[in-house]
Amino acid sequence: MNTALSLSSVVMALVITFAAGMATGLGALIAFFCRRTNTRLLSFALGLSAGVMVYISFMELMPEAMASVGDTIFGLPGNAAVVVAFFLGIALIAAIDWLIPDPDNPHELASLEDMHARSDNAPRTTHRTGIMVALAITIHNFPEGIATFVSAMDGMDVALPIACAIAIHNIPEGIAVSVPVYYATGSRKRAMAIAALSGLSEPVGAIFALIAIMPFWTPHINALILAVVAGIMVYISFDELLPSAERYGHHHMSIIGVVAGMAIMALSLLLL
Repeated sequence: MNTALSLSSVVMALVITFAAGMATGLGALIAFFCRRTNTRLLSFALGLSAGVMVYISFMELMPEAMASVGDTIFGLPGNAAVVVAFFLGIALIAAIDWLIPDPDNPHELASLEDMHARSDNAPRTTHRTGIMVALAITIHNFPEGIATFVSAMDGMDVALPIACAIAIHNIPEGIAVSVPVYYATGSRKRAMAIAALSGLSEPVGAIFALIAIMPFWTPHINALILAVVAGIMVYISFDELLPSAERYGHHHMSIIGVVAGMAIMALSLLLL
């Protein structure tokens, strides 16, 4: 491991990755204490997350990767290797999405009204549905944990907004897990526990990055990993966050959120 990477920075990276993952539990908590889905707020928040991720990817991570990769790496021109790594990041998260069956994909978000509208005579969805959605989210969030951890090791100025953006997008996923589990079991505690556990894949991803990547850390590896992280975040923004924001039915609120997320990141990076 690079000696410049201190124990305190590793601990902080693990902490913020854990906090981002635990936002799935917050989504379940919201599901049981709110009666209605604030769709305007969710559309704005998801758009904001997408704006943050896209701006950071193209204005911070990719330029930094290009600047630090060197002239050649693995027999390729440095800039070409960074571009390849970017698209490998997209391919990685797209492959995970492709492997998850559509009915269990966490992109199909549930609303609070779905849960509270259940009558005593209504058939309950199966427990398997909630478990499969939780498993899908667990698999889906693993690379996000790697992305958050790696960005944190590169600098907190970028890592904190990334962690916040991922946390925001984990909240509806927590709702998506907790609603079918509650349908099937009638237990709020069980639904909240499974939702929270599904978020633990993000700190697990961070620990994997710490064990598998950090020992080989070099400026070249750092550049390639940053490009992979950028690809992951761009895919999440275009495939998950923006479609989810649109699905709540407030197109202009989601676009305002995107612009606001970009503006916030631009201002914060200029001031730091």
